[in-house]
Amino acid sequence: MFEIFFLDMQQNIKLFLFPPLLCAVFRAIFIGMYNPYPSLRGQEKKIYHCFRFGFWLGMDVNAYVLLVPLVVVTVPGMLFPQWLAYGDYVRIILMDIYLALLYFAFAGKLIFYSHFHDIYNSVLWLGKKAEKRNLADVFFNQHHGGWILLGLFPYLAFCTFMVKESLVLSNIAYPHFSTVGTYVFNAMVIAASGGGFYFFRYGGSLAHSHKPRLDRIPDILNNDSFFTRAAIDDAIALKKVWEYPLHESLTHTDEENEASIGKIIPEPMRTTWRHLPNPVYAFERTASGAQIKKPQQIFFVVGECYSQLPFDSIYDSLHIVDGGKRFREDIHTVSLNNFLPAGEISRPSLVGLIAGIFDARLELNEREAFWRGTLPTALPLQLKKLGYESIYWYGGNAAYGNMNKFALANGFDRVMSAPEFCAQDAPRTWVGVYDHVFLETASKMIKKMDADKPIIHFVYTTSNHSPFTINVRKLGYDTEQIMPEAPKALKNSRKVQKALGTHWYSDWALFHFIEDMKRTYPDSLILVTGDHSYIPYKVNKMLHRDYTYRERFCTSFMMHHQGIDQDILAGNTIGGHMHVMPTIMELIAPKGFTYYSLFPPLTEPVDHVITPYHWLTRDAIGAQGSGFYQPLVVSPEEIPTLEGDNHFTKQADDWCSLSSWLVRHPNRLEPVGTLTTAPAKGRHATG
Repeated sequence: MFEIFFLDMQQNIKLFLFPPLLCAVFRAIFIGMYNPYPSLRGQEKKIYHCFRFGFWLGMDVNAYVLLVPLVVVTVPGMLFPQWLAYGDYVRIILMDIYLALLYFAFAGKLIFYSHFHDIYNSVLWLGKKAEKRNLADVFFNQHHGGWILLGLFPYLAFCTFMVKESLVLSNIAYPHFSTVGTYVFNAMVIAASGGGFYFFRYGGSLAHSHKPRLDRIPDILNNDSFFTRAAIDDAIALKKVWEYPLHESLTHTDEENEASIGKIIPEPMRTTWRHLPNPVYAFERTASGAQIKKPQQIFFVVGECYSQLPFDSIYDSLHIVDGGKRFREDIHTVSLNNFLPAGEISRPSLVGLIAGIFDARLELNEREAFWRGTLPTALPLQLKKLGYESIYWYGGNAAYGNMNKFALANGFDRVMSAPEFCAQDAPRTWVGVYDHVFLETASKMIKKMDADKPIIHFVYTTSNHSPFTINVRKLGYDTEQIMPEAPKALKNSRKVQKALGTHWYSDWALFHFIEDMKRTYPDSLILVTGDHSYIPYKVNKMLHRDYTYRERFCTSFMMHHQGIDQDILAGNTIGGHMHVMPTIMELIAPKGFTYYSLFPPLTEPVDHVITPYHWLTRDAIGAQGSGFYQPLVVSPEEIPTLEGDNHFTKQADDWCSLSSWLVRHPNRLEPVGTLTTAPAKGRHATG
């Protein structure tokens, strides 16, 4: 019987190294496609450690290629020898399934990286509620999904051939010993089988403490974010995402969350905040007095993927945000070049801007409690107290993600979805109506409204979004006219030009609308930001380096009014989405007006910015939880990656605890009507 085990186990061993070798091929393809360097010469040590560490780290999953057929084929075959006749067929089927999964994981990683410039991360969970038609559109139209699906067949044919050829290789014959020798040999084989599995799964060691982990990446890789990401197999990245499906704060008890909340409560309220209807009431602020004449019109414009990167001087040759640059040149327009969004993708950022608290990957807009009640920090709610009607204008369908219900619950009086008020034949993508059509139609409707009635228009565009199917050439985009000095590699790439052209078009449409509103309502307050950062496809190739944290994370911010200049920002060089609402309040609210904000306005000095995803100081920027940061500089040269997060990750967890506490206590949310009619001071106690 043991001879069967000895011979059949060799069949498993023959297949063992095929998946990790395939992963190495995928790793090489990834490096070849996305490496930011003009040449890999001089990167030999990084490449070696990338493949070495990646091989052993990947064994955390790949080692099961040795274990699964042992359990499914070899062991049952010892009890039922007839099962072994089908053993190789079972191995081939199991291997084909696993290798197909590796293929799709790799193809998905390439697509994910092109959008987020990162390997698989928690953003995947947010795709669960994404508009599925748009995801299909991105897959098939932007990333040639049909060819990816067809490519599976020759790929599996090759893999099946290699697996079959491996299985027909000769086995080592079972040696014959004396009775004692046989027992000793059998024991050694069993020990080697179990020990071999753990040896590979633990990264070349039998000690679990020596197992390669994501927090033990070699220093030579840690100092290079691209090769760090390249070293991590897709299965390992997906495994990490799967292990953390919810923000950790949701798993905490109320006592743990409240202990965290207590650390962020303003000092005067730290001992009494538990008597409030909810912790947000502890963040009461008193306006120091209006700094501009109360505008009748406020335009809060959020551009899809409208980030800071194209505004940096090192990318001047692209000319894809010239409209924004002209707007910034106005002496009455102020701007910040280092500005963090409230979320990693669109809806979490919108939640922060509208509700005044972090979404913290909790999908607050999808929770029914947040369709019925809100918090005193909500932007439209607080402006309603100052007499403003509020309208949410969206270039797409606001019903997606239930943003219509969420917006109304937070105090918007109306939600306007472009597909409903634009012509039925208006050109559109899966995401929404073309920006220029949406904004021109909205402009006509706004001009027909009562000009003497205070209104805030929250305007959110959609066109600057993959899969970049808009024919921008028909809309005036000409590569040589727009960016004659750009590198030829960018100008000659059709894929790059589709992305850059769409960004140019979105900027043109956005500021055509803004300049129109500025002329029509010269006393209006105009704020412009992006929902999150966007990196035009492969533009870092012109610098021969990887993207910096600042380029990956920072979105754009501008604010205009005839009564302000850059001095209004109190010398600030940094800020974030969560500073916008209190800034509006300090600009227009009368002295003594009570409002609520977790963070201070930009009219006061800001020395650091924290979100659940990143952090920012006046001289550094980091990714939460990574343990790494970079100097906050603009340079065409490689920016060093340093270790340490200045304890901001723990502070971010405390802010997330506030959001999760509110999710766990939906009864603490209040209807807009209640919050706008009850005296502010009267909300301070539970009774």
